[in-house]
Amino acid sequence: MTDSSSAAAAAPAFPTLLSPLRLGPRTARNRVWMLAHATLLVKDHLFTEEHVAYYVARARGGVGVITMEAMATHPTTQPYKGKAFAFDPRMVEQYRKIAGPVQAEGALIFAQPWHRGRQTNSVTNGLPVWAPSAVPCAVYREMPHVMTAADIDKIVEGYRLSARYAREGGLDGIEVHGMSHGYLLNQFLSPATNHRDDAFGGSIENRLRVVEEILEATRAEAGPELVVGVRINGDDGHEGGLTPDAWADIARRLEATGKIDYISVSQGTYVDRMLIYPTAPGEHGYQMPATRKIKQAVDLPVVGAGRIVSPAEAEGFLAAGDCDFIGMARQLIADPDWANKAASGRAREVRPCVGANWCMTTIFAQAPIACIHNPAAGAERQFSDDTLKPVAEPKKVAVVGGGPAGMRAALTAARRGHEVTLFEAKDRLGGQVALWAQAESRRELVGIVDWLSDRLAETGVRVRLQTLADSERLRAEGFEAAVIATGAEALRHGWTPLRPQNWNGPPVPGCDGARVYGYLDVLNDLPALGETVLVFDALGGRQAAVVAEVLIRRGHRVTFATQLGQPSPDLAASRDWGKTHGMLRRLGMDFRVDVELTAVEPGRALCRDLYTGAAVEIPADDVVLMVGARARDALFHELQAEGAALDLHLIGDALAPRRANDAIKEGERAGRAL
Repeated sequence: MTDSSSAAAAAPAFPTLLSPLRLGPRTARNRVWMLAHATLLVKDHLFTEEHVAYYVARARGGVGVITMEAMATHPTTQPYKGKAFAFDPRMVEQYRKIAGPVQAEGALIFAQPWHRGRQTNSVTNGLPVWAPSAVPCAVYREMPHVMTAADIDKIVEGYRLSARYAREGGLDGIEVHGMSHGYLLNQFLSPATNHRDDAFGGSIENRLRVVEEILEATRAEAGPELVVGVRINGDDGHEGGLTPDAWADIARRLEATGKIDYISVSQGTYVDRMLIYPTAPGEHGYQMPATRKIKQAVDLPVVGAGRIVSPAEAEGFLAAGDCDFIGMARQLIADPDWANKAASGRAREVRPCVGANWCMTTIFAQAPIACIHNPAAGAERQFSDDTLKPVAEPKKVAVVGGGPAGMRAALTAARRGHEVTLFEAKDRLGGQVALWAQAESRRELVGIVDWLSDRLAETGVRVRLQTLADSERLRAEGFEAAVIATGAEALRHGWTPLRPQNWNGPPVPGCDGARVYGYLDVLNDLPALGETVLVFDALGGRQAAVVAEVLIRRGHRVTFATQLGQPSPDLAASRDWGKTHGMLRRLGMDFRVDVELTAVEPGRALCRDLYTGAAVEIPADDVVLMVGARARDALFHELQAEGAALDLHLIGDALAPRRANDAIKEGERAGRAL
């Protein structure tokens, strides 16, 4: 090998990403920045051990800078109970218990004081919503109290106290939030939401006044030894909002104050939250064109973001000069070791964020943060790799079913030292996740299957496809433990939960016919269907949207009908209801709501309006039903009844048909329990 080729071989794959950079009085060890995001690991406004473990795991994983989740600067910004109060003097001790462990791992850690303004409601705290003008939020729709000059002083004081307690608590810096994502300071800055005629409205100088007062107070408290930054938008993304050019001008003005050390850029408001945290599909790095304008306008370091998943993507944006740091939230939820893997030549091992927004769904449900395929996210003290103990006496383990539950169980059991065989009756692994990935909008879900498949290949797991594992085979081959992950089969009776008395009786007339399918039948076998298809959904989840998309892209004319008041209401939790149904409408989808299926006849489906009783006829050569699924648990009960001397576990849809994250987490639990 020549000297030049030796040098090339020794050079890091991601030289800019892994290089240090000065941030005011501190130096970040690399350009990987964990962006602030809600966790709901905070209890009674204070940090928990789970909260500390969550951030320590990302610091240990090699992240250069961590901005903790947004913390309230005033009691009027409390969207839910699990929110820290940055203005509370108790935060000093809270910061101390997290700063030391994170800094010991080599990361910088910042507080992020913020106020939501109109983008909240008064349900949790009983206090009126504060905003610069009486303009309600598109999501919460609550009329705000128009802030007085005294109210503005209170907000400035809240930011001041937040900075003081961050310094006293031993943090490395403060990121002033509220100028991005349509929060309070964004509302002051934008003419769309600031209709004031006093010293805080009108000209850009007036609209910027409260921000400048906050930065003055923050720097005074932080002193020269702490980093101070701001989180701004690069584009509000809605009519009348601030454009990239307007934000570039604001960035120049903020830099000119001399009070800040960096600018972190995002985009979007609650008018369109898919600009903030879009689900797949979506262009990775979609925010970079607007961020580049900010970068070109200032000399300060700029943090860029926008669905960046791989180290190669990150290096590309840095090398192009779009930004100085790569900010990520969801990708570091999915894989806290992202930076270490990039640095150690293991970028191919990164567990990708697949854009499912399960992290958002859990927060919507007031549950701690989680990831669709990282079972340790938010549960690091239970499920991180550091807690995985090798077995003293390895067992011969059969995992029956190669969906996400079975794959995860096999992987975890093998990592602990068991001798594992994974049986799958079909010719491929992945179960329903692989089926859903047929839809263009869900294609990134294949990342779950690919990641698990690649990790299984690194272990000694024996994968046996197209192999039916019955009780006789398990006995004959001498297995000592069995994990049953045989999934579920779709129901075809046609009844909705409004008719529980009919659930196990005769089907809706015609639903036992040859032209009626369960949704899994369609995704599994892709049968030749007629020109017109009715997709009838009784569940309200994503299944019907996925099936409808697959069918309409195959050229069928599809009607989506449901007894619910809107199609797929569960998508509100992942924030992409509008995105998904906008896509389906553009494809030509016909939606019918508030109807139940009463009969299927040749060429048509008969329905009934729930509230008027009027008959509704829908043309349909074929009908696809989403009315639930039945667990395939026969093998488990057979082994149990036989009294087989097996350590036996039932997981995933075979236990109860639910979601991919449930299946994966149960697979992890089973692998640890063996």
